[in-house]
This record gives sequence, C-alpha cells and structure tokens, in this order.
Amino acid sequence: MSTNHPEFLVVIPARLGSTRLPRKPLADIGGKPMVVRVAEQAKKSLAQSVVVATDSAEIQAACDEYRIECLLTSPDHSTGTDRLAEVAQLLKLPSNALVVNVQGDEPLIPPELINQVAQTLADHHECAISTVAVPISDDAEIQNPNVVKVVLNRNSEALYFSRATIPFTRDTELAKNITHLRHLGIYAYRADFLQAYTRLEPAPPEQAEALEQLRALWNGYRIAVHVAKETPPAGVDTSEDLERVRSLFKTT
Repeated sequence: MSTNHPEFLVVIPARLGSTRLPRKPLADIGGKPMVVRVAEQAKKSLAQSVVVATDSAEIQAACDEYRIECLLTSPDHSTGTDRLAEVAQLLKLPSNALVVNVQGDEPLIPPELINQVAQTLADHHECAISTVAVPISDDAEIQNPNVVKVVLNRNSEALYFSRATIPFTRDTELAKNITHLRHLGIYAYRADFLQAYTRLEPAPPEQAEALEQLRALWNGYRIAVHVAKETPPAGVDTSEDLERVRSLFKTT
C-alpha cells in the first residue's frame, strides 16, 4: 500500500426530499443542521476540500451560514452519482481527480474511513471506483435483504453486490471458511468515470436489486473494496436514528 496520501475532495449530496425523514439534511443536531455536522466531520479527513451538492436554496443558505462550501445543482438528478458528476463539471476537475462521496446523513462517519476509501482507489490504478465493506457473522444480518452483501476476487475487487445471501453456502461444513461482507455506502470515484456514468443506461441487475453500483460492474468498470475491521456508526434513516445521534451531540 502507498504511504503517500492521495489528493482528493469530498462531495456530500444533500436533497431536501426524503421519504422516511422529511427535510432530513436540515434536522437539528446539537444546534447545527445535520448536513453541516456531516461536512464538519468530513473536514477532519485529509480531503483538500469538502463541498455540499444540493438542489435546495435552504440547504445552501444553511451551509453559507457555517461557511461550508456548497454548490447548487440540478433538481433533476435521479442518483447521487449524477449529482457528483455535475459537481465535477462545475469545478472543472481533471479526469484523474479523486472524488469521495459521503452521504448527507452520516454525521458520525469516521474521518479515517474517508481517507481509506480514497487511498484504496489511489492504490488500485485499474479501478474506477472504490468502496468499503465490513465482515458480518450474524445470520439474521446475512439473510436480511436490507443488508447489501459483496463478494470479492483475490485482488479485493468486487465480483458482485446483492441483497441475497452471497456467497450462498451449500455445504454447512465449508461455510466455516466463508466470511460474509456487508457493503457500506461510501465511495470514491475517478472524475472521468463520473462523466462516463451519466451516459450509461440502467442495467438489468441494477434494476432487479435496486443497487446503483451494479451499473458500473455491468459495464465492465472495476470496483476496489477496502475491508474495514469495524462497522462505523450508523447513519440517520429514521426519527429513532436522529434521536440517537442527537443524544451524542448534547450541547453543554
């Protein structure tokens, strides 16, 4: 592994429209909007810059108040990756620039995880994308379709992502030698891939599994995967999650 830290920037896509938790990016956490907490956490990484990408003037105003760089992007993007591609264009990033996508509902994301996903892509020159997985052993988690699993090849590149139990272990004795991996939704991309992605049609397995990353694999792009030792704190999907995170940011 390389010891020189690569240059990269963090982009945080943030939309006001959220089905489970309305106006989620602006939810108050210890006196600051969630998207600001995420950006402040990302700034603890080695990123050269941290940018919020939004379609909302309200989110832009919240970022301005806390001096977080924010770009207003099109409201028509169907995926966060499309929004990142627009940011890469707006910032005129060189084709080999590394862009880390941090979800806007991850106020507790470890900065080291951000560094690691960028380092993994820098170390895998032949890959267009990198991401992270963690080992899981709980059978309920392995069987849960809301938990996305990934299988790697010998070079730590993704063979496939699925909501199904992969690899399926037909022989319980052999199952002892298998480590199941849970995929975590943090990615790093090369800027030229982001532009190529916007021209790719949705792929059949992507549509079947509702997993956007399968579009890249379907089209022959390679995804490097860093296997982290510990699962990072969960993001905010529900009002219960929000209360849990708020309790950690109690103002003194």
